[in-house]
Amino acid sequence: MHDALPYLVGLIVVALGFDFLNGLHDAANSIATIVSTRVLPPQYAVFWAASFNFIAFLFFGLQVAQTWERASSCPTS
Repeated sequence: MHDALPYLVGLIVVALGFDFLNGLHDAANSIATIVSTRVLPPQYAVFWAASFNFIAFLFFGLQVAQTWERASSCPTS
């Protein structure tokens, strides 16, 4: 069991790094689409994307976070 702990920690670090980088790419893709179609200038597109990423939880709730919380908590017996 203790031999697997470093591998588990390494896997979690890699997964979190991938998730962070994937979020960066998603934001860049959404901004690039808006700018390339000339819907908004770059400064407004960045502000627009950042604003909606920040307030998204108000509209979509915290279901994903709550699911992760339930899945990651250890059941007590």
